[in-house]
Amino acid sequence: MSRTTVATIHLGALRHNLDRIKRMAAPAKVMAVVKADAYGHGLERVARALDGAADAFAVAAQGDGLRLRAAGHRQRIVVLSGPDRASDIPEMQRLQLDAAIHHESQLPWLAEASPTRGPLRVWLKVDSGMHRLGFAPDRVAEIHGQLSRMPGIDPEVGLLTHFSESEEFDGSETAAQIARFNEATEGLSGPRALSNSAGVLGWPDAKGDWVRTGGLLYGLSVVSGKTGADFGFRPAMTLSTRLIAINRVARGERIGYNGTWTCPEDMCVGVAAVGYGDGYPRSAAAGTPVLVGDRRVPIIGRVSMDLVTLDLRNAPDAQVGDRVLLWGPELPVEHIAAQAGTISYDLTCGMTRRVLFVEDES
Repeated sequence: MSRTTVATIHLGALRHNLDRIKRMAAPAKVMAVVKADAYGHGLERVARALDGAADAFAVAAQGDGLRLRAAGHRQRIVVLSGPDRASDIPEMQRLQLDAAIHHESQLPWLAEASPTRGPLRVWLKVDSGMHRLGFAPDRVAEIHGQLSRMPGIDPEVGLLTHFSESEEFDGSETAAQIARFNEATEGLSGPRALSNSAGVLGWPDAKGDWVRTGGLLYGLSVVSGKTGADFGFRPAMTLSTRLIAINRVARGERIGYNGTWTCPEDMCVGVAAVGYGDGYPRSAAAGTPVLVGDRRVPIIGRVSMDLVTLDLRNAPDAQVGDRVLLWGPELPVEHIAAQAGTISYDLTCGMTRRVLFVEDES
């Protein structure tokens, strides 16, 4: 093995998190969101761990639906971006995928869907304020009627929306989005799906018939100042590597590219085999913590492609070969993301192909 960076995926944590989501969201059903290779945790791996427990899977692209069907999963699979071209429609019918419909350009393709291939289940996306994808509220009833009358479309048309700032529990925008959605869909038949992960945590009035949870499934939080563990969820990924060198560096010497950190005294500097080539964020500032054994030590200097340098003054007994924990249950990824000026989702999605993935039942 040429690299020592390992992402351990905790299958027991995934199952625990889904069970907690189901209890919090009840009586709503749960779409387990496995887009972006299951937030970097591995699409097939996560789906296998949750098979039979998730009511449906949600993906961003049709190709992920194909991968799940090829792996033998029979749950409903919702393609959140819907069809990208007319030729996607018969393939979605063949694979029995649900399609989110969000734009006028998709309607002529749907009108040509052949009923002989089996009705295509669709979800009409309402733009309640995100202003990214979806139909304006004043067009929802019209489009819903069109879809329900198309011969190749299942007449039970679902209705969904997406919140733009549901992690702000005391904000006004999510309440306004719920009201717009409810007004636009009043009197229309079909299941409703409003809440993402933060919606499940902070907006009980938005449960609807389905919730779509991604981050919480992996034990991740985007609520400012909070970790997934603060809400009773367990992180599903541990990222670790090894110390490959320890060097004695004199006071006044500068560390790493452009010498952005200067040794305040004679000290030991550790070198760990991880960098942005593995997906560890280059933007992680000096002072970002890692664990060497059970000792918390800071990164010093710049993160480079293959290596990071560590201030080992708090770990005087460290040895070459010691494990270095970059994030996991003992060191929340949300804390590392804050140091890097991003969110936890960005970090777990960023793992590269040279990281070794292993599974653990914990």
